[in-house]
Amino acid sequence: MRKGFTRKPKPDEPGTAVKNYITPGGLQRLKLELQYLLLKERPAVTEVVAWAAGNGDRSENADYQYGKRRLRQIDGRIRFLTKRIEAAVVVDPAAPRSKQASDRAFFGATVRYANAAGGERVVSIVGTDEVDLSRNHISWVSPLGKALLKSAEGDTVVLQAPGGTEQLTILEVQYAPIDVEPFREPEKTQA
Repeated sequence: MRKGFTRKPKPDEPGTAVKNYITPGGLQRLKLELQYLLLKERPAVTEVVAWAAGNGDRSENADYQYGKRRLRQIDGRIRFLTKRIEAAVVVDPAAPRSKQASDRAFFGATVRYANAAGGERVVSIVGTDEVDLSRNHISWVSPLGKALLKSAEGDTVVLQAPGGTEQLTILEVQYAPIDVEPFREPEKTQA
């Protein structure tokens, strides 16, 4: 293939060689999911596929076809997790920082801000693998995360969102441990 037809990955595309900033809890979650897939899920599905393959005609064997499709999904997730873990740069929000760094919002900061209508909100800036809007964890590469980065208490920042622009006033920046939802094995359903 000629070089003109190859696609270069975007720097912020998941799974590429860019740095994957992540909190210690987020990295632990990725490692636990990878371990679960390698040690429990994949061997169980492989066993079902081997059993189904022994039942004869594979072209009409739903167990075999579903199992193979599930194995491809698991293998894809294993590759993705492996790349994300290899590219991980752990940033501990609770680690001591210099005075200037602790006054400004960077990765791992918990920021309290107000919008123009006076509504307050508190968000924590985390990695792309840790986003959890129910816990107010936003990605550092999201429009809101980008707007808040490098801001300090008293600053006014402009949020360029798909719905338009909005001015936000930073009320407080602090660094404390961020609780990430731990990995939980999926519950097995009984048929």
